[in-house]
Amino acid sequence: MSTPAQLIREAAQPLTGSPHDYDSLLKLARNARFVLLGEASHGTHEFYRERAQISKRLIVECGFDAIAVEADWPDAYRVNTFVRGEGEDADAVEALSGFKRFPQWMWRNADVLDFVGWLREHNDAQSMSAMKCGFYGLDLYSLHASIEAVLAYLRRVDPEAASRALRHYSCFDHFGRNTEAYGWGAGSGMAPSCEQEVITELVALRRKAMSYLHRDGQVAADAYFCAEQNALVVRDAEQYYRTMFRREHSSWNQRDTHMMDSLVALADHLGKGRATAKLIVWAHNSHLGDARATQMSERGELNLGQLVRQRFGKQAVLIGFTTFGGTVTAASDWDGPAERKTVRPGLVGSYEKLFHEVEHPRFWLEFGKHPEVARSLRSGALQRAIGVIYRPDTERLSHYFNARLADQYDAVLHFDHTRAVEPLERTAEWQSGEVEETFPSGI
Repeated sequence: MSTPAQLIREAAQPLTGSPHDYDSLLKLARNARFVLLGEASHGTHEFYRERAQISKRLIVECGFDAIAVEADWPDAYRVNTFVRGEGEDADAVEALSGFKRFPQWMWRNADVLDFVGWLREHNDAQSMSAMKCGFYGLDLYSLHASIEAVLAYLRRVDPEAASRALRHYSCFDHFGRNTEAYGWGAGSGMAPSCEQEVITELVALRRKAMSYLHRDGQVAADAYFCAEQNALVVRDAEQYYRTMFRREHSSWNQRDTHMMDSLVALADHLGKGRATAKLIVWAHNSHLGDARATQMSERGELNLGQLVRQRFGKQAVLIGFTTFGGTVTAASDWDGPAERKTVRPGLVGSYEKLFHEVEHPRFWLEFGKHPEVARSLRSGALQRAIGVIYRPDTERLSHYFNARLADQYDAVLHFDHTRAVEPLERTAEWQSGEVEETFPSGI
């Protein structure tokens, strides 16, 4: 009887760097409305590079309309205006300069810079009547930046409404820009909540939607949609920060539900007046792998991948990424500097270790084509997740969870040895980096 490693070795498609490496992936995704491309860390070059290569082919060969990423709406929308030739930024570096919040390297890195430059060139080559591929954010951390965006929009189209909005949003003023302080105060009952004010402002904006939309055709529609999304970010961010200090799963669920709502709203907006829009999503595996196949669900947590699958079924394709070892860009603490850290080899009993034993340095594995492989993996194993913080000394507790990989994803991409993504701003800590160790001895 074959071992799981032997079954995977026979089923896996090695990635050789050929232009045809992802032909089978495109065949799987061609008729999908949503292709979700994950990452096992927020700081691995191969994940960013290969997601970009796959996305280029989906855009060019399959007609995908936009990239939706795990980033804040205002920051990503600035990139969107650049790649569509509508913004004031002179180049891709400037377009990415809105990403100022920790972790900057997550989007201000060399691989994203290359992709943004490519996307602008691709869009510039399209005819005037063709729809240009966009770049949008799904996240909700940008409470104050989104407030500023709503106010800026209303000052242009309705100064009286802008004054009203300013009164509503001034509820946050006594906390400055410290969203965590607001969340702690409102969540603990030590300070008044701004919940009613942000909801009232969203309702007021929507009541005047028809008036705003009758101005300049599609230009007005895009501007209103952007303002409405920012108002929704403010509403959901207020709730997120208020609930995150209650030590419940509700803040995680609030965030991923917001991502789902944003994704659906974006698809609806881009699909108006024509065929259904097709979107690519870039986010961490923990957001994109179906949570029902992980221990997250045992804690009452859901995620974007689960919600997309539940609503869209086979119109969604979920693809995970894994690595066994190498280096990664991450911080040691929240708001800490970017460091180049050594990734410990995958633990015994983990998917990372199993894939290392397959002895293909890079491969693609599609579960639907290989039911025997899927069955062999359904008993579950450990899976690693490195976010913006990586702590190797507590890795088993901090970065591993139980999962059933074949139920999480439709397919996975494995890169056995990977290297850290290159930030546009290299800190002294990143520049010096770490010398890769030989585990377990460290010699």
